[in-house]
Amino acid sequence: MDENRENYKWLEPLEKNLDYKFKNVELLRTALTHSSYANENKMRVTDNNERLEFLGDVVVNFIVSHYLYKKYPNYPEGELTKVRAKVVCESSLAFIARKIQLGNYILLGKGEEATGGRDRDSILADASEALVGAIYMDSGLDITNEVLLKNFETDLVYAVAKGALFVDYKTDLQETLQKKTKAKIEYKVVKEEGPDHNKIFHIDLMVDNQVAGTGSGRNKKEAEQMAAKDALLIMGEIDE
Repeated sequence: MDENRENYKWLEPLEKNLDYKFKNVELLRTALTHSSYANENKMRVTDNNERLEFLGDVVVNFIVSHYLYKKYPNYPEGELTKVRAKVVCESSLAFIARKIQLGNYILLGKGEEATGGRDRDSILADASEALVGAIYMDSGLDITNEVLLKNFETDLVYAVAKGALFVDYKTDLQETLQKKTKAKIEYKVVKEEGPDHNKIFHIDLMVDNQVAGTGSGRNKKEAEQMAAKDALLIMGEIDE
């Protein structure tokens, strides 16, 4: 147990907001130490939060990737990558920081303080990643995963819902085509490959017997969605 915890009582409200108590509270202080503060106070370059931010970035990406992989088993790698990029971005990390009032506890240099650094997205996002790195160093991956999901799973689900994962491309395509034509839409399986337990389906989307898009996936539904998306891209209805 950290013998100097008495010196860090000012951090206890933050621990309460996070519902996590550090065994080594020095890690938390380091996670909150911006480089501007370290420079002004002539601290060592390794005493600011950048190393923990470096570590936390990897941990956050892993936890979110693992969460998406398990929760959405029928979506391909490309879609999951795009959603992760929307979830693990500066604005969402800053949102998380504000939710636990992290900005109130960041140690900033006078210049950053004077120019509104305490509420700047970039500083808050970096501090969020550093905080995750600190929890990981304090308690390991399982506890870090538990703390993040306990506090932020609702926000993660909301961010995913706003991303590309839940776009119904088949419905969008049907509605788009209905405005322009009464052409018949048909999804045709053109190839299946791989063993039964890990099969990949390849589908052509036919509009008036012409190929309008192609897609592949681990089941027919997923492949049809990807073919509809491809058709919408070709038509210029959506951006990549």
